[in-house]
Amino acid sequence: MVNHSRSSVRFPLKLPLTIRTNDAREYFAETADISAGGVLFHTKTSLDVGTVIRFRIVLPAMVLGTDTDVLVNCLGRVVRSLDEKGKKAVAAVIDEYCFERVFSAAG
Repeated sequence: MVNHSRSSVRFPLKLPLTIRTNDAREYFAETADISAGGVLFHTKTSLDVGTVIRFRIVLPAMVLGTDTDVLVNCLGRVVRSLDEKGKKAVAAVIDEYCFERVFSAAG
């Protein structure tokens, strides 16, 4: 079986994230890299493999070359959780996502 999520192009973006679990807990995190199939982020709290998470990624206009930031609402699940120098490195696959339109402020 081929694991496609590991072959996606990864973008080394450090972006703030708020992770929400099904029990309504919130965790603050920062992305380390993002691909079409998933995200790697650092957080202070460990999340168990299999945990379903919801999060919103704000992709900056400057990175995308667009007029406005783009919000991406994601539903995913934790597939790896490692200790990395006191922080937790958590990898999650993105099972569903939807783009949210952001209108630029009138200039």
